[in-house]
Amino acid sequence: MKYRLLAPGPTPVPEETLLELAKPVKYHRTPEARQILAEVLQDLQYVFCTRNSIMPMTSSGTGGLEAAIANCLPAGSKAICLIAGRFGERWRSICKAFGVETVAVNVPYGQAVQPEQLAAALKAHPDAAAVCSTLSETSTGVGHDIAAFGKLVAAAPALLLVDAISGLGAMECRTDDWHIDINVTGSQKALMLPPGLAFAALSERAWKATEAARLPRFYFDFKRERKGVAERSTAWTPAISLIQGLRVALQMMRAEGWPNVHARHERLARATRAAATALGLRLLAPESPSPAATAVMLPEGVDGSALFRYLRDRMRVTFAGGQDKLKGKIIRLAHLGYVDAFDVVTGVAALELALHHFGAQVELGRGVGAAERVLAEGLPARG
Repeated sequence: MKYRLLAPGPTPVPEETLLELAKPVKYHRTPEARQILAEVLQDLQYVFCTRNSIMPMTSSGTGGLEAAIANCLPAGSKAICLIAGRFGERWRSICKAFGVETVAVNVPYGQAVQPEQLAAALKAHPDAAAVCSTLSETSTGVGHDIAAFGKLVAAAPALLLVDAISGLGAMECRTDDWHIDINVTGSQKALMLPPGLAFAALSERAWKATEAARLPRFYFDFKRERKGVAERSTAWTPAISLIQGLRVALQMMRAEGWPNVHARHERLARATRAAATALGLRLLAPESPSPAATAVMLPEGVDGSALFRYLRDRMRVTFAGGQDKLKGKIIRLAHLGYVDAFDVVTGVAALELALHHFGAQVELGRGVGAAERVLAEGLPARG
């Protein structure tokens, strides 16, 4: 059976990119390699909506989050962590690992942190050096109002650090206009690559903070990396083939057009939510949904872990299950990156069949029909 990857990372990789990745590895200090890197970083400025340089890192997205903390926060400083899921908690864990005091603003899983909650935290902790947030909380399917957060943090001494790993490229994220001081993403989500690259965009406020920060760092040193980027190179040996592949993926995205990329993700997300609702399933995040992935509560009596394994091993369709307290209770359907309308229809059909197999009372075809009605809005006009 054909294998289908519909998880929120890693995501499917286009055939054009896979062919590029199969080419012989080049030496990374050649003029050709420098030109490819320069093109990729310039295109990424467009993705990030920033005029500032992009710092490349050969790591997963979590490496980029660690770099943000290590490079810009003084030892013993304080960070406000906005926690709406597991990846908000990851910010807190990284801070603790570096001896940064954390102030947690928690909301129940499935809800988004509200701007007024951040405003209250900033008022209570005017000495905070950073606010750490997620653009798209992958573990729950929640999207955050980063534009509103940016206005609040810009008026405070704190830096705004954003985990945009699953959101950048799938939803609007205007780094400069929204006053994001460090914006981090990874290659394996909307950028349509395998894992292995992380990128960060830093504001001038963030660069000034690197001068005062004294936390340990060696490999993840933004100042050293900035010098390399200025010379169209990298501080260390990069993931050369991935950078070559990213050039192709970014060309595809630019050809589609960024407004169209964002509209596609939003339409696929609405179709998925419509399908789940038609099947009588409850959305985990109905009020602040992310266009990257949809988390669906499973019916009582259905073992979510067994359902996930059945989909993956017997139906050859890989979604994502719940994490931590949500394990076995939800299934997460991604509509992220190299995904189109027919992937969503296939994913919904697979979920219907799997739920039916496990005895859930679902009407086969009902979810597919609801999804198709939304997807029909994006069909080309008749010639």
